[in-house]
Amino acid sequence: QVQLVESGGGLVQAGGSLRLSCAASVSIFRMNEMGWYRQAPGKLREFVAVITNGDSTNYADPVKGRFTISKDNAKNTVYLRMNSLKPEDSAEYYCNAREFYPTRKDYWGQGTQVTVSS
Repeated sequence: QVQLVESGGGLVQAGGSLRLSCAASVSIFRMNEMGWYRQAPGKLREFVAVITNGDSTNYADPVKGRFTISKDNAKNTVYLRMNSLKPEDSAEYYCNAREFYPTRKDYWGQGTQVTVSS
């Protein structure tokens, strides 16, 4: 069973920074992708960023140039560095681990709240 535990959320002023962490109970190298999603009240969960086991990264347009995803395989931890935060970045942030073989499986953390004040 894969368990993901997020941390690092909190309250920050607009323009500030936060770093989220996601600690996995298994080797993240075995996962095809590790990612971050977010969900604001009344909205659907949306993609934020992903990093593959080959270290390729991809970002949602609203966060490009401000957020950076990275991972430490030795610590089984994925990070999301968030700079120049905006009030519209406020949401519950979820860590995701994804396997594609033999079938696609998604694992989710419990979420960590990020609130950006204006």
